Amino acid sequence: MSEQTQHQERDGRRVVVVGAGMAGVQTAVALREQGFTGAVTLIGAEPHQPYDRPPLSKAILLGTAEGSAFDIDFDALDVDLRLGCEVTGVRPAAHEVDTEAGPVPYDALVLATGAEPVTLPGTTGIPGVHLLRTLDDADRLRPVLARQHDIVVVGAGWIGAEFATAAREAGCAVTVVEAADRPLAGSMPAEVAASMADWYAEAGAELLTGARVAAVEPGAVVLAGSGRRLAAGAVVVGIGARPATAALAGSGIELGPDGAVVADHHLRTSAPDVYAVGDCASYPSGRYGERLLVHHWDNALQGPRTVAANVLGTGPEPQVYDPVPYFWSEQFGRFVQYAGHHPAGDTLVWRGDPATDRAWTVLWLREGVLVALLAVDRPRDLAQGRRLVAAGARLDADRAADPSVPLKGATA
Repeated sequence: MSEQTQHQERDGRRVVVVGAGMAGVQTAVALREQGFTGAVTLIGAEPHQPYDRPPLSKAILLGTAEGSAFDIDFDALDVDLRLGCEVTGVRPAAHEVDTEAGPVPYDALVLATGAEPVTLPGTTGIPGVHLLRTLDDADRLRPVLARQHDIVVVGAGWIGAEFATAAREAGCAVTVVEAADRPLAGSMPAEVAASMADWYAEAGAELLTGARVAAVEPGAVVLAGSGRRLAAGAVVVGIGARPATAALAGSGIELGPDGAVVADHHLRTSAPDVYAVGDCASYPSGRYGERLLVHHWDNALQGPRTVAANVLGTGPEPQVYDPVPYFWSEQFGRFVQYAGHHPAGDTLVWRGDPATDRAWTVLWLREGVLVALLAVDRPRDLAQGRRLVAAGARLDADRAADPSVPLKGATA
């Protein structure tokens, strides 16, 4: 009798996890760590052993690391790992997932399908146009950097900045084209982004804002309006990502206008016994009073613990998921960290002056309460600030603006 069969005799439930990225892998791990003894099936569309994504835009891209596979023994965890298996649909009424290899039954289903990059219209299938989301993407781009091509990066968001950083380190000439009037327009206010725009020139990359791509031709990118032609041995598109939820069409599982699975504060979906976690799901935040869709590594790490606990039903009440969002980025020789969430209208407080200080922090206060912070090469600010955000701490704005005062010493 196999170990898996023994597990099923101890707990007859079958949990199926769709998606073998960080969120899916950590869900399988959390189920075992929290004592689940039933069958766990982890389905991944890619043929590779499950791997971590942050190194793709850094060490793997530059050839300083061979891979980023998770150091997890799935056999020892008794997880049925099915790789290279595309999920084509979900049928909640039948409690089955449809795959290319046939239906997979479940008692509880966890959707951890992640996100997929947004493509630049009209460029699908054009040679020399790349995305950077998967291990295969990084493998295709690594020789491009090694040959030191002229590279045009479309999009000055987080992934665009990270790729531009790697390309400059590899010795490539880099031009970054951004449609908005500043980098990070979707996440940072103008006064903060303006300080970060200077980093491109310091690194030897050209940043063009308010610029749109009219066409991609062999060896060139043509800009709209001006008609300017940019030399481009390769084009890398980093204009955002959207939840990978196409396989849920017709399932009856509620999706939001952004395409994300609509999860409740326990990460349950609208379908019975179906949960959603990570980049594919939005959840209501009591802390911020709105629904959040967080496309960052830490969300994919934390959410699975809540999902596992709620699948197991170990507590007297289901666990609520409402963390302080967190992410980090390495770009242009700087370590950038962000914690919290800041809607427009919050009061901005500077700790340090980007014009003169290499390390600085920005705080967002709402009626005196710290709700978010961005720390550039100030990890202590981030560590203390993240705890203060979680505690709903009120700060004295004058003391908080003094970078020599520890944040924890600036509470009101």
